[in-house]
Amino acid sequence: MIETWRWFGPSDVTTISDIMQTGATGIVSALHHIPDGAVWPASEIAKRQAQISTTRDGRASGLVWLVVESLPVSEDIKRQTGAWREHIANYKLSLANLAAAGISTVCYNFMPVIDWTRTDLAWRLPHGGTCMRFDAIDFAAFDIHLLQRKGAAESVSQAVATEATARFKRMSDADKQKLAASVLAGLPGAADRLSVDTVQEHLARYGDISSERLRRHLFDFLEEVVPVAAALGIRLCCHPDDPPFSLMGLPRIMSTEADYRAMLDHLPDAANGMTLCSGALGARPDNDLAGIMQRLGDRVHFLHLRNVQLESEGVGGSFYESEHLDGSVDMVALIRAIVDEEARRKAAGRSDAIIPMRPDHGQDILDDLNRGGQPGYPLIGRLKGLAELRGVARALASGSAGQPSSAASRR
Repeated sequence: MIETWRWFGPSDVTTISDIMQTGATGIVSALHHIPDGAVWPASEIAKRQAQISTTRDGRASGLVWLVVESLPVSEDIKRQTGAWREHIANYKLSLANLAAAGISTVCYNFMPVIDWTRTDLAWRLPHGGTCMRFDAIDFAAFDIHLLQRKGAAESVSQAVATEATARFKRMSDADKQKLAASVLAGLPGAADRLSVDTVQEHLARYGDISSERLRRHLFDFLEEVVPVAAALGIRLCCHPDDPPFSLMGLPRIMSTEADYRAMLDHLPDAANGMTLCSGALGARPDNDLAGIMQRLGDRVHFLHLRNVQLESEGVGGSFYESEHLDGSVDMVALIRAIVDEEARRKAAGRSDAIIPMRPDHGQDILDDLNRGGQPGYPLIGRLKGLAELRGVARALASGSAGQPSSAASRR
C-alpha cells in the first residue's frame, strides 16, 4: 500500500513538517474553500501542490498530492435540481484541471445533505484518550427534538423514541448545543456550513426522493463523468455512507456490498471504482470487509483503514471509533485481502498495483488532547494507527505472519 496522510491545508494544526516524520509519502487533500458545484481552477490546484511540496521554512518536503478527497458532488446534482447540469460540466472541468496537474485518484461521496455523522466528537475512553462516537439514542434525540423532523419518532422503534425523549429532557442547554454541533460538524475551511435551520431547508428540498431515485441520479452523474475520467486517466472512487444506514429520513445508497456491486456493474469501466472505508462499512454488522475486498478488489482505488466497535448486533446501532487493530472489523483479514489483491495486480502488470491507503481517523491520545485538531484527525493517534497497519501489511507481504522469528525459535 502507498501510505498517505490527509491534510486539510494551511489551517490544519498538523503541518507538512509533521507529516514528513510519519513515513507517509502521499498527501490526501481537497480545496474545501471552493463552493460545491464550482470549478477547481488550475491556479488553486497548483497553489495547494506548492503548499504540500514545501515546508513553512522553505524546505522541500518530498510529499506529493496523490489523492483528492473530496471533489464534492453538489446537492443540486444529487437531487437533479437547479444548476445541476452546469455543476456536472464544472465537475468535468475540475477533473481536467486535476489531470493536467498529474493527480489521478479522485474520491467523492453521494450522501445527501451530511456525510460522516457522529453524536460525540470527544468521547472519553478508559485510558484517558478520546474518540468519536455515534450514539443511536442521542441521534434520535437530535432528530426528534432538536431538528423536529416530521416522522422522526416513527422512524425508530418505540423503545428508542421513548428513551431519546427521556434523555433529551435530562440534557442541559449546553448538552443540547454540544449534540447539535457534533452532528452538524463539517470539515475545516469548508465553504458550506450547516445549522439546524439549513438542514431543515435541505430536507424540504429532498422531499420524497427515494433510494431508487437517488441511485438513478448517481448513475446519471457517473454516465456523464466516468467517460471523461477514463479519457483523462483518472480513477474515480466513491466513498461509502458514514454511517451506512439512513439518517433523518434521507436515502443512503452506498452502504453495502450490493450497493457497490450495482454501481460497478452499471458502469464497468475501470475509471469507476470504490473507496473501501473499513470504518464506514464496518459500522454495519452485515458487511464482510475482507470478503468485499476479495470480491470487488479489482475496482478498489483508495483505502481508508480504521476500526469501529459496534455496541449492538442490529443495523443502525451505536458504535465508537476504536484502535485500528482492535474493534469489530478483522483488520488483519482485511489487510491480507489487500496484500493478495496487490499481488494479483502486479502479476497482471497493472500500473495501479499498489493502492493508496490512509490511516483513517484515530483516537486522541497524549499531546493530541491539547492540540485542538480536527475531530477524528489527531496526529499521534493516526501515527499510532499507521505504525500498526504498516506492521501488519509488511508481515503479511513477507509471508512471515504467524511464523516465529529465527531468534524466537532458538529460545
